[in-house]
Amino acid sequence: MKIKIIDNFFKDKDLKLIQKFTLKKKVQKDGIEVYHNKIDKNYNVESDIFDKETLKKLHKSYHSIAMNILEELSPEKKHLYEFSEFHIVETGKDFIFPIHDDIPNKLLSGVIYLKPDNNFGTIFYKNKKGEDKKIIEWKTNRAVFFSRLENSSWHSYRGDGISNRITIVYNLMTNDIKSVLKIENKNYFFSLFRYKLNPYLFKYFKFTL
Repeated sequence: MKIKIIDNFFKDKDLKLIQKFTLKKKVQKDGIEVYHNKIDKNYNVESDIFDKETLKKLHKSYHSIAMNILEELSPEKKHLYEFSEFHIVETGKDFIFPIHDDIPNKLLSGVIYLKPDNNFGTIFYKNKKGEDKKIIEWKTNRAVFFSRLENSSWHSYRGDGISNRITIVYNLMTNDIKSVLKIENKNYFFSLFRYKLNPYLFKYFKFTL
């Protein structure tokens, strides 16, 4: 699986703008809180924390970059794009998310590390057993992107035991799951069944990175 790492992803003014938003919900040390933000191709916005103009601005500034990354990592999926997610995710210092692969809706999965200055990054694995792990180190404003593959793009993340971990999960999305799985040569019904069998992953699948 190819992984794309970009340091200093957000422009300074955009990073400061994002970091100024107040996360209003208290997160337990082993908990997680997600602020959902979504914008589609027609600039229709659904947002928990950003005002509409901020989300539109982020979309205009970074959409072409993300689409170019998708074209690099999985060009056959590019035409399926329908909307983007800019979720802000805060996890407690002791939170651990298990090894998983992303749902077919995600054409491009991305995470940008916001704060604190030091924490634990993202871990990628050869398989679900956690073999041959590769750790992408945490660095503020570092972006990590990949294009998921069924039963292949295994990864996890966790807190560092010291501070809460705050990220933006930036995904390029589609609702055309059947076409995604056809491209990947995977069975549609088996794939959906596999995700629904795991209630923990099914609960959090929209923002697991």
